[in-house]
Amino acid sequence: MTIDDALLNATEWFCRKFQVLTGRTNVWLAFQLTNLSIILYFVWAAMYFWNEDLATRAFVGVFLSAVLYALTQTIFKVPVEESEANAYRRAAKGYRNPRRVRDAQLRLSFLTLTVVLPPPTLFVYLTRHSFAVLLSYLLIVLTTLLLYLLACDPLPPCPGKVKEWLRSLVASRVAAPEAPTPE
Repeated sequence: MTIDDALLNATEWFCRKFQVLTGRTNVWLAFQLTNLSIILYFVWAAMYFWNEDLATRAFVGVFLSAVLYALTQTIFKVPVEESEANAYRRAAKGYRNPRRVRDAQLRLSFLTLTVVLPPPTLFVYLTRHSFAVLLSYLLIVLTTLLLYLLACDPLPPCPGKVKEWLRSLVASRVAAPEAPTPE
């Protein structure tokens, strides 16, 4: 068993436990991490180019606007529920996630960066006090997590134990009649 397989199996185990507790799949979790990484990317770009001249900042602003437009036409066009439904259909037919095999080299590349880059990142941060370097490394880590999450197969839809527990707690509070107060 390779490191990638072991990490993928551990990630899938975590995702399934997360789904049983919350009712949310690895696809939903990956979608949330994608949103977080997009926000971090825009923050990183703004921080990195903040002290540049006006022409450079204008170019970066136009570029980031184009990236945001492209995201609205690609990633944000498909709702997370549709992606989850596709994953459920594939799993119900007995097919494994094609990303398990297809993205293996990409996952290993990002995993290598995640493992190898902390010392140089820390060195550059301590010597240059560049917060953008830390954000860059965080984007690499988020991309690595995202690649592992997207390669997992979800369980069949379930309501989630936490949600059921909260519903039963609220229902018991509403159903319990208030005791009359003595006068």
